[in-house]
Amino acid sequence: MKPVPLSLLPDTATVRADGSLAIGGCNLLDVAAQFGTPVFVYDEAHVRARCREAVAAFGPGRAVYATKAFLCGAMARLAYDEGMLLDVASGGELFVALNAGVPADALTLHGNNKSLAELRMAIEAGVRHIVVDSFDELDRLDTLHAEGLAAPKVIARITPGVHAHTHEFIATGQDDSKFGFNLGNGDAQRAVDRLRRSPSVHLEGVHCHIGSNVFEASSFAKAAEVMAKFAAPLDLPELVLGGGLGVAYVAGEEAPTITQWGNVLLDACQALGVRSAVSVEPGRSIVAQAAVTLYSVGTIKQIPGVRTYVSVDGGMSDNPRPVLYGSGYEAFLPRAVEAERPLIARLVGKHCESGDVLIFDAALPADLGVGDVLATPVTGAYGHSMASNYNKLTRPPVVFVNDGTARVVVRRETYEDLVRCEVV
Repeated sequence: MKPVPLSLLPDTATVRADGSLAIGGCNLLDVAAQFGTPVFVYDEAHVRARCREAVAAFGPGRAVYATKAFLCGAMARLAYDEGMLLDVASGGELFVALNAGVPADALTLHGNNKSLAELRMAIEAGVRHIVVDSFDELDRLDTLHAEGLAAPKVIARITPGVHAHTHEFIATGQDDSKFGFNLGNGDAQRAVDRLRRSPSVHLEGVHCHIGSNVFEASSFAKAAEVMAKFAAPLDLPELVLGGGLGVAYVAGEEAPTITQWGNVLLDACQALGVRSAVSVEPGRSIVAQAAVTLYSVGTIKQIPGVRTYVSVDGGMSDNPRPVLYGSGYEAFLPRAVEAERPLIARLVGKHCESGDVLIFDAALPADLGVGDVLATPVTGAYGHSMASNYNKLTRPPVVFVNDGTARVVVRRETYEDLVRCEVV
């Protein structure tokens, strides 16, 4: 098997004279030695470049970072500093963004089941708008307005009936979805009619999102066409076409760039005569390729005639995507990034689950040994944000690297953190 494709690595990745890999001017082996493993290592320059690309493609105030992909205080501040708004999907995400110093009017609140407390928190903070998802949510907004809260600006989330070619668990635009008001059965029009009459809200526009990790630009163009036809007679100021742009995770995959995605969407909207301001909500495409996860190899178990298992010191607790979606990844050794990878093995974690698999058929160098630092690229989205304490593993730190400096932005959890919330 050929070496890991360098195209999967962060922008500033460089192969040094000794064959080792540096990102952000920092040798990954030095980062592992300093901060331990597992560790998420983010190329700060890469993230900033993608934020700037999104703002350039769609315009100021029209690129909204989907924080569910990866959120901490440092990331929230970075995205805002680079000109992006932020999309939060819970009271917790809202709190983290506000705590980081992001102004409330740069935040939009999502969620298919927002509680009264979350809605109250958002309205009192003064978020830019709330993306309304259900008739029950409209009832809650009526209740809060009756309590004396100001009427917030809202966007109606519409389910357009567009099926995206992605895993069923991350497809959201089809009719059978927990999200939004269904366009095909008339719920969308009924919701808009109610919102326009309601004194509890100010309707600013409509929204759709067709799924996550979508590679085909034509799917986005189809959603734009459906939404444009629905939105045109409403003559509202905002049309939000969501996120979901895919990224390449393994050799042979290709995805549109943010700029190409922007051209497809904006050209489609222009051709359709859309007069509303068009916004998008990229997340994965901003951060996924920016990071690698570093592990230490602890056990290599060869079962003749069956397979070889390579166990690392993390697993499904820091990257559940392979277990949830069957997601594919590559692996390599940072000490020899350009090495051939003839060894085919199952890369697994240290959890008490046979399903704790990071890569089902990992291509690895033949001289892989216990104690080696091993890296999986394209782990900047939905790794840290979906991490857990299963088997009471402590969650890894997040390290930003830039211009030869590595800094911790989320520290490694300690055993004391595991019992901090217990009441005994």
